[in-house]
Amino acid sequence: MAKDDGSAGDTALLARIAAALDRLAPAALGGALPDGDAFVWEPAQGGLVAVPHVAHVDLSLLKGVENQRETLLGNTKRFAEGMPANNALLWGARGMGKSSLVKAVHEEVNRDRKGEGRLVLIEIHREDIDTLPLLLRTLRTSKRRVVLFCDDLSFDKDDTSYKSLKAALEGGIEGRPVNTIFYATSNRRHLMPRDLVDNERGTAINPGEAVEEKVSLSDRFGLWLGFHHCGQDEYLAMIEGYVGFYKLKIAPEELRRRALAWAMGRGARSGRVAWQFIQDLAGELGQQLD
Repeated sequence: MAKDDGSAGDTALLARIAAALDRLAPAALGGALPDGDAFVWEPAQGGLVAVPHVAHVDLSLLKGVENQRETLLGNTKRFAEGMPANNALLWGARGMGKSSLVKAVHEEVNRDRKGEGRLVLIEIHREDIDTLPLLLRTLRTSKRRVVLFCDDLSFDKDDTSYKSLKAALEGGIEGRPVNTIFYATSNRRHLMPRDLVDNERGTAINPGEAVEEKVSLSDRFGLWLGFHHCGQDEYLAMIEGYVGFYKLKIAPEELRRRALAWAMGRGARSGRVAWQFIQDLAGELGQQLD
Protein backbone atom coordinates (compact mmCIF):
# COMPACT_ATOMS: atom_id res chain seq x y z
CA MET A 1 0.00 0.00 0.00
CA ALA A 2 1.37 3.40 -0.96
CA LYS A 3 2.31 5.61 1.95
CA ASP A 4 0.09 8.65 2.44
CA ASP A 5 2.40 11.64 2.53
CA GLY A 6 -0.31 13.92 3.85
CA SER A 7 -0.25 16.17 0.79
CA ALA A 8 -4.05 16.18 0.49
CA GLY A 9 -4.39 17.24 4.11
CA ASP A 10 -1.76 19.95 3.67
CA THR A 11 -3.58 21.29 0.62
CA ALA A 12 -6.87 21.47 2.49
CA LEU A 13 -5.19 23.23 5.42
CA LEU A 14 -3.57 25.80 3.14
CA ALA A 15 -6.90 26.40 1.44
CA ARG A 16 -8.57 27.09 4.78
CA ILE A 17 -5.77 29.46 5.82
CA ALA A 18 -6.00 31.33 2.50
CA ALA A 19 -9.77 31.67 2.86
CA ALA A 20 -9.41 33.00 6.41
CA LEU A 21 -6.79 35.55 5.36
CA ASP A 22 -8.99 36.62 2.46
CA ARG A 23 -11.87 37.32 4.85
CA LEU A 24 -9.64 39.35 7.16
CA ALA A 25 -7.93 41.33 4.42
CA PRO A 26 -9.24 44.83 3.63
CA ALA A 27 -11.12 45.40 0.41
CA ALA A 28 -8.86 46.40 -2.46
CA LEU A 29 -8.72 50.04 -3.53
CA GLY A 30 -11.23 50.72 -6.22
CA GLY A 31 -13.12 47.49 -5.57
CA ALA A 32 -16.82 47.08 -4.86
CA LEU A 33 -18.15 47.83 -1.40
CA PRO A 34 -17.93 44.55 0.56
CA ASP A 35 -20.65 43.12 2.79
CA GLY A 36 -21.01 44.71 6.20
CA ASP A 37 -22.44 47.82 7.85
CA ALA A 38 -19.29 49.49 9.18
CA PHE A 39 -15.73 49.99 7.95
CA VAL A 40 -12.61 52.00 8.62
CA TRP A 41 -10.91 53.53 5.59
CA GLU A 42 -7.24 52.44 5.69
CA PRO A 43 -5.69 53.36 2.32
CA ALA A 44 -2.21 52.40 3.50
CA GLN A 45 -3.51 48.91 4.36
CA GLY A 46 -5.35 48.36 1.11
CA GLY A 47 -8.76 49.98 1.52
CA LEU A 48 -11.81 49.29 3.66
CA VAL A 49 -11.34 47.29 6.85
CA ALA A 50 -14.53 45.75 8.21
CA VAL A 51 -15.70 46.57 11.74
CA PRO A 52 -17.82 43.64 12.97
CA HIS A 53 -19.24 45.54 15.94
CA VAL A 54 -19.53 49.31 16.28
CA ALA A 55 -19.01 50.57 19.85
CA HIS A 56 -22.18 52.57 20.39
CA VAL A 57 -24.61 53.53 23.13
CA ASP A 58 -28.38 53.41 22.86
CA LEU A 59 -29.72 56.61 21.33
CA SER A 60 -32.08 57.16 24.27
CA LEU A 61 -29.11 57.46 26.65
CA LEU A 62 -27.79 60.64 25.05
CA LYS A 63 -29.22 63.25 27.40
CA GLY A 64 -28.88 67.02 27.20
CA VAL A 65 -28.58 66.95 23.40
CA GLU A 66 -32.19 66.16 22.48
CA ASN A 67 -32.48 68.83 19.76
CA GLN A 68 -29.22 67.79 18.14
CA ARG A 69 -30.27 64.14 18.39
CA GLU A 70 -33.61 64.65 16.66
CA THR A 71 -32.11 66.85 13.95
CA LEU A 72 -29.34 64.42 13.05
CA LEU A 73 -31.65 61.41 13.25
CA GLY A 74 -34.16 63.04 10.90
CA ASN A 75 -31.44 64.03 8.44
CA THR A 76 -29.99 60.52 8.46
CA LYS A 77 -33.35 58.81 8.03
CA ARG A 78 -34.12 60.96 5.00
CA PHE A 79 -30.75 60.14 3.52
CA ALA A 80 -31.22 56.39 4.11
CA GLU A 81 -34.58 56.59 2.33
CA GLY A 82 -33.03 58.18 -0.75
CA MET A 83 -34.24 61.71 -0.02
CA PRO A 84 -32.08 64.87 -0.06
CA ALA A 85 -30.02 65.40 3.09
CA ASN A 86 -27.16 67.60 4.33
CA ASN A 87 -23.59 67.03 5.38
CA ALA A 88 -23.38 67.65 9.14
CA LEU A 89 -20.77 69.27 11.38
CA LEU A 90 -21.11 68.46 15.08
CA TRP A 91 -18.97 70.99 16.90
CA GLY A 92 -18.40 72.21 20.42
CA ALA A 93 -17.47 71.10 23.92
CA ARG A 94 -15.41 67.97 24.48
CA GLY A 95 -17.10 64.90 25.89
CA MET A 96 -20.68 65.95 25.12
CA GLY A 97 -21.48 63.00 22.87
CA LYS A 98 -20.72 64.24 19.35
CA SER A 99 -19.15 61.03 18.03
CA SER A 100 -21.45 58.90 20.20
CA LEU A 101 -24.44 60.54 18.54
CA VAL A 102 -23.24 59.70 15.04
CA LYS A 103 -22.75 56.04 15.91
CA ALA A 104 -26.01 55.81 17.85
CA VAL A 105 -27.97 57.36 14.96
CA HIS A 106 -26.41 54.88 12.52
CA GLU A 107 -27.50 52.01 14.74
CA GLU A 108 -31.00 53.43 15.20
CA VAL A 109 -31.58 53.98 11.48
CA ASN A 110 -30.51 50.41 10.72
CA ARG A 111 -32.74 48.90 13.42
CA ASP A 112 -35.54 47.91 11.01
CA ARG A 113 -33.66 47.99 7.69
CA LYS A 114 -32.60 44.90 5.77
CA GLY A 115 -30.03 43.94 3.13
CA GLU A 116 -28.89 46.70 0.79
CA GLY A 117 -31.28 49.07 2.53
CA ARG A 118 -29.02 49.11 5.59
CA LEU A 119 -26.91 52.21 5.98
CA VAL A 120 -23.12 51.87 5.85
CA LEU A 121 -20.86 53.81 8.24
CA ILE A 122 -17.28 54.41 7.11
CA GLU A 123 -14.82 56.16 9.40
CA ILE A 124 -12.01 58.09 7.76
CA HIS A 125 -9.14 59.29 9.91
CA ARG A 126 -8.14 62.93 9.92
CA GLU A 127 -4.72 62.12 8.46
CA ASP A 128 -6.31 60.33 5.48
CA ILE A 129 -8.57 63.19 4.39
CA ASP A 130 -6.44 63.82 1.31
CA THR A 131 -7.41 60.33 0.06
CA LEU A 132 -11.14 61.08 0.33
CA PRO A 133 -11.54 61.57 -3.47
CA LEU A 134 -10.23 58.04 -4.01
CA LEU A 135 -12.71 56.64 -1.49
CA LEU A 136 -15.58 58.52 -3.13
CA ARG A 137 -14.71 57.05 -6.51
CA THR A 138 -14.77 53.63 -4.89
CA LEU A 139 -18.24 54.25 -3.47
CA ARG A 140 -19.79 56.02 -6.45
CA THR A 141 -21.03 52.83 -8.14
CA SER A 142 -22.33 51.17 -4.97
CA LYS A 143 -26.08 50.66 -4.58
CA ARG A 144 -25.84 51.19 -0.82
CA ARG A 145 -25.98 54.53 0.95
CA VAL A 146 -22.97 55.53 3.02
CA VAL A 147 -22.29 57.90 5.90
CA LEU A 148 -18.64 58.98 5.86
CA PHE A 149 -17.55 59.92 9.37
CA CYS A 150 -14.47 61.82 10.52
CA ASP A 151 -14.03 62.26 14.26
CA ASP A 152 -12.17 65.23 15.74
CA LEU A 153 -11.63 66.98 12.41
CA SER A 154 -9.51 70.13 12.41
CA PHE A 155 -6.74 71.73 10.39
CA ASP A 156 -3.58 73.55 11.39
CA LYS A 157 -1.75 76.50 9.86
CA ASP A 158 0.31 74.71 7.21
CA ASP A 159 -2.23 72.00 6.47
CA THR A 160 -3.66 72.16 2.95
CA SER A 161 -5.62 68.90 2.98
CA TYR A 162 -8.77 70.90 3.80
CA LYS A 163 -8.82 71.82 0.10
CA SER A 164 -9.26 68.15 -0.80
CA LEU A 165 -12.21 67.95 1.59
CA LYS A 166 -13.81 71.10 0.16
CA ALA A 167 -13.58 69.74 -3.38
CA ALA A 168 -14.80 66.28 -2.38
CA LEU A 169 -17.83 67.57 -0.50
CA GLU A 170 -19.25 69.81 -3.22
CA GLY A 171 -16.75 71.78 -5.20
CA GLY A 172 -15.06 69.15 -7.39
CA ILE A 173 -15.90 68.41 -11.01
CA GLU A 174 -17.38 65.04 -10.05
CA GLY A 175 -19.19 66.31 -6.97
CA ARG A 176 -20.16 64.21 -3.99
CA PRO A 177 -21.84 60.92 -4.99
CA VAL A 178 -25.57 60.95 -4.26
CA ASN A 179 -25.18 57.78 -2.20
CA THR A 180 -22.76 59.37 0.29
CA ILE A 181 -23.02 61.96 3.02
CA PHE A 182 -20.29 63.36 5.28
CA TYR A 183 -20.53 63.78 9.06
CA ALA A 184 -17.68 65.31 11.06
CA THR A 185 -17.11 66.20 14.70
CA SER A 186 -14.81 68.97 15.85
CA ASN A 187 -14.10 71.15 18.85
CA ARG A 188 -13.80 74.08 16.42
CA ARG A 189 -16.77 75.68 14.72
CA HIS A 190 -14.82 76.57 11.58
CA LEU A 191 -12.40 73.61 11.83
CA MET A 192 -9.51 76.07 12.19
CA PRO A 193 -7.87 77.38 15.38
CA ARG A 194 -9.16 80.81 16.34
CA ASP A 195 -5.63 82.25 16.54
CA LEU A 196 -5.03 81.16 12.94
CA VAL A 197 -8.13 82.99 11.72
CA ASP A 198 -7.18 86.10 13.72
CA ASN A 199 -3.62 85.96 12.36
CA GLU A 200 -4.90 85.80 8.78
CA ARG A 201 -7.02 88.89 9.41
CA GLY A 202 -4.04 90.78 10.80
CA THR A 203 -1.30 89.88 8.31
CA ALA A 204 -2.89 89.17 4.92
CA ILE A 205 -2.87 91.73 2.09
CA ASN A 206 -6.58 91.09 1.70
CA PRO A 207 -7.70 89.84 5.14
CA GLY A 208 -11.26 89.10 4.05
CA GLU A 209 -10.21 86.79 1.22
CA ALA A 210 -7.59 85.02 3.36
CA VAL A 211 -10.06 84.27 6.12
CA GLU A 212 -12.75 83.25 3.64
CA GLU A 213 -10.44 80.64 2.11
CA LYS A 214 -9.82 79.08 5.50
CA VAL A 215 -13.32 79.10 7.00
CA SER A 216 -15.39 78.42 3.87
CA LEU A 217 -14.90 74.70 4.43
CA SER A 218 -17.47 74.76 7.22
CA ASP A 219 -20.00 76.20 4.74
CA ARG A 220 -19.98 72.83 2.97
CA PHE A 221 -21.90 71.45 5.95
CA GLY A 222 -25.61 72.20 5.68
CA LEU A 223 -26.17 71.23 9.32
CA TRP A 224 -24.21 72.85 12.14
CA LEU A 225 -25.05 71.18 15.44
CA GLY A 226 -23.55 72.90 18.48
CA PHE A 227 -22.70 71.04 21.69
CA HIS A 228 -22.17 72.99 24.89
CA HIS A 229 -21.09 72.20 28.44
CA CYS A 230 -23.89 70.69 30.48
CA GLY A 231 -25.23 71.85 33.81
CA GLN A 232 -25.64 69.79 36.97
CA ASP A 233 -29.21 68.75 36.21
CA GLU A 234 -28.28 67.49 32.74
CA TYR A 235 -25.26 65.65 34.12
CA LEU A 236 -27.38 63.90 36.75
CA ALA A 237 -30.00 63.04 34.10
CA MET A 238 -27.27 61.31 32.11
CA ILE A 239 -26.20 59.34 35.18
CA GLU A 240 -29.77 58.33 36.03
CA GLY A 241 -30.40 57.28 32.43
CA TYR A 242 -27.41 54.95 32.47
CA VAL A 243 -28.33 53.52 35.88
CA GLY A 244 -31.86 52.76 34.74
CA PHE A 245 -30.80 51.30 31.39
CA TYR A 246 -28.17 48.99 32.90
CA LYS A 247 -30.21 48.28 36.06
CA LEU A 248 -27.43 49.24 38.44
CA LYS A 249 -28.44 48.70 42.06
CA ILE A 250 -27.79 51.83 44.10
CA ALA A 251 -29.96 54.11 46.25
CA PRO A 252 -30.89 57.44 44.55
CA GLU A 253 -29.35 59.67 47.23
CA GLU A 254 -26.13 57.66 47.27
CA LEU A 255 -26.01 57.83 43.47
CA ARG A 256 -26.45 61.60 43.48
CA ARG A 257 -23.79 62.13 46.15
CA ARG A 258 -21.23 59.96 44.42
CA ALA A 259 -21.97 61.32 40.94
CA LEU A 260 -21.43 64.91 42.10
CA ALA A 261 -18.26 63.97 43.94
CA TRP A 262 -16.96 62.26 40.81
CA ALA A 263 -17.62 65.36 38.69
CA MET A 264 -15.94 67.57 41.28
CA GLY A 265 -12.90 65.31 41.26
CA ARG A 266 -12.68 65.55 37.48
CA GLY A 267 -13.32 69.28 37.48
CA ALA A 268 -15.94 68.90 34.73
CA ARG A 269 -19.43 67.72 33.90
CA SER A 270 -20.02 66.09 30.53
CA GLY A 271 -21.39 62.98 28.91
CA ARG A 272 -17.93 61.46 28.90
CA VAL A 273 -17.46 62.12 32.62
CA ALA A 274 -20.90 60.61 33.30
CA TRP A 275 -20.00 57.45 31.38
CA GLN A 276 -16.66 57.13 33.17
CA PHE A 277 -18.48 57.37 36.49
CA ILE A 278 -20.92 54.65 35.40
CA GLN A 279 -18.05 52.36 34.38
CA ASP A 280 -16.42 52.87 37.79
CA LEU A 281 -19.71 52.31 39.61
CA ALA A 282 -20.59 49.17 37.63
CA GLY A 283 -17.16 47.70 38.30
CA GLU A 284 -17.48 48.38 42.01
CA LEU A 285 -20.96 46.81 42.07
CA GLY A 286 -19.76 43.80 40.11
CA GLN A 287 -22.29 44.36 37.31
CA GLN A 288 -21.70 44.14 33.58
CA LEU A 289 -22.48 46.92 31.09
CA ASP A 290 -23.87 44.97 28.16
